[in-house]
Amino acid sequence: MAQNSFRTSTGQSVTAVTAEEMRDVDRVAVEDVGLQLLQMMENAGRILAWHVREVRNGDVVVVAGNGGNGGGGLACARHLVNRNVPVQVVLDRPSEGLSGAGARQCDILDEMNVSVTAGLESLADADERTTIVDALIGYGLSGDVRPPTHEYIDRMNDLTGPTVSLDVPSGIDATTGEPLGEAVSPARTVTLALPKTGLDASTGTLYLADISIPRTVYDRLEIEYEPPFGDDDWIQLEQ
Repeated sequence: MAQNSFRTSTGQSVTAVTAEEMRDVDRVAVEDVGLQLLQMMENAGRILAWHVREVRNGDVVVVAGNGGNGGGGLACARHLVNRNVPVQVVLDRPSEGLSGAGARQCDILDEMNVSVTAGLESLADADERTTIVDALIGYGLSGDVRPPTHEYIDRMNDLTGPTVSLDVPSGIDATTGEPLGEAVSPARTVTLALPKTGLDASTGTLYLADISIPRTVYDRLEIEYEPPFGDDDWIQLEQ
């Protein structure tokens, strides 16, 4: 069941949802209400890019997987490039292995001549000035992280520059907060739409991004929801 385990800086309760509940939110938003994944992904990428620009002190490497989380990371890379931030994208698979919205985001980066490579060796040159964007695994993770993904997580954790995770730190169970094998330890996490119950146990500062899901979606799922954003596109959350 959804629960109020987070608050805004003004003390407003914000409902947290499990991974299963978040899947229902996405389903109703797309299939019933008519939002498109690319619309929500665009908002996620834009807000994530803001947070990356705030903490960065050098180049940025976006580590991305497939699916919505990876696609949000690729959208973030585009917004950073549009603001003249040096960006490299590292995929956990060849670009031909991407599908759906993630593949479309990658095609856009290709048209922009943004460096998109695959393989762990692409992270070899990252140093203490490199900011890492963790867009490897989203809230849908079930079961331990499988090879070779855990090697990317190990490498991100070895780096001393700030890491910003999208939605849920890769390797964390979004519902329970338990690490499923290796897990990223970010400086901050930008979670989407609603916080996930498992973020109680996450490290780093937590922010909530408005990705334009209307209140009617939550009403249809009987999830308690009072818009927390006010005039802002994102807010900081406290436990």
